[in-house]
Amino acid sequence: MTAVQDQDQQQQQEPAGAGVLATLRATPTPVRALLAGVLVNQLGTFFQAYLVLFMTARGFSAGQAGWALGVYGAGLVVGLLAGGALGDRLGPRPTTLLSMAGSAVLLPTVLYLHQYPAVLVIVALVGATTQLFRPAAAAMLATHTAKHRRVMIFALYRLVQNVGATTAPLLGAVLVAVSYDLLYWVEAASTAAFALLAVFLFPRGGTESAAQQRGGYRPVLADRRYTLFLAAMFINVFVYVQYVAVLPLAMRDAGLATGWYAAMLSLNGLIVISLELLVTKLTQRRPARWVAATGFVLLALGHSLYGFQWGVVAFVAGTVVWSLAEIVGGPTMFAYPALAAPEELLSRYQGAAQAMYGLGTVLGPVCGVALWLAIGPPVWWIFGLTSLAGLTAAWFGMRRAERLS
Repeated sequence: MTAVQDQDQQQQQEPAGAGVLATLRATPTPVRALLAGVLVNQLGTFFQAYLVLFMTARGFSAGQAGWALGVYGAGLVVGLLAGGALGDRLGPRPTTLLSMAGSAVLLPTVLYLHQYPAVLVIVALVGATTQLFRPAAAAMLATHTAKHRRVMIFALYRLVQNVGATTAPLLGAVLVAVSYDLLYWVEAASTAAFALLAVFLFPRGGTESAAQQRGGYRPVLADRRYTLFLAAMFINVFVYVQYVAVLPLAMRDAGLATGWYAAMLSLNGLIVISLELLVTKLTQRRPARWVAATGFVLLALGHSLYGFQWGVVAFVAGTVVWSLAEIVGGPTMFAYPALAAPEELLSRYQGAAQAMYGLGTVLGPVCGVALWLAIGPPVWWIFGLTSLAGLTAAWFGMRRAERLS
């Protein structure tokens, strides 16, 4: 009997709701190492945020830099899909080593290339290699955590990602003030540090079964219910990401200074970092599809509020509501693939979900800005209706009676 099975049997003897400290105390060393490694890696993640500024500083046009960012996004999606297949076949340790060691080698390479096609190739490879580990990491969280603690452990995983993502641009600004060389060498060092943690603290790769060798992503797509969940994941991110695409344009056109947009970003970050774990203690005991549906309703309402001409009040109210959507639905949506997947396909189920997340972050801004330019403020009501379409997909795609805890 595994440690996770032991923990699952003890669930009935524990208080309803696996708290943060109880979850951390119960997590094995590999999970703690993963959380620490992701935090270190995220604190040093500068490549995407500073790519446009780096390329324009090196003499490339803004258009060329924009295309490079798109290529990075395409590499990201490919890396997540490839990482799902590799994770099932190799296990989390070799996959993470390949991802982090490859990134550590590739990241500084962009500093020494001057031909645009060569830069695009490296940008695509960096986008892919930096994401390879993510499906295997999510699978490792699931397999080394008791079922009743999975939503909380994924909330902790999201927390370290959010803390890193919030802090990294500030650290990057300090490093850029010295040089871009320092920026990307520091990022390479952070990925190498994560690789070392994986070497010493991650479990060795498991055995590969015949089922794991066959079919690629066909078994995942054959799960009709799960494909609906994948559609819901894509729609969720497609709408969510409009806060970095359409929201700054809408606030500018409403006559508000850039500082107000920065305040909205800070408000979202404050709500997520301070409240998500507390909210997760309540939501983790609820049926997964009810939690996801609540998140979609809040997402629809939050973006729809932006469509009203109420000045800064609409923007503050809308930001608060869709931030609540993030902390209510986010941990459950991210943890759900661990419930839906057969054990031998766990990384591929995770990879498919994360690829939909990546695809949403690529297509969402492009489509959102195009719609804004075409119809203006009513676009927010379109995003609200789109969120309700996502709710429908999640409702029919997620199991009716299952809970994630």
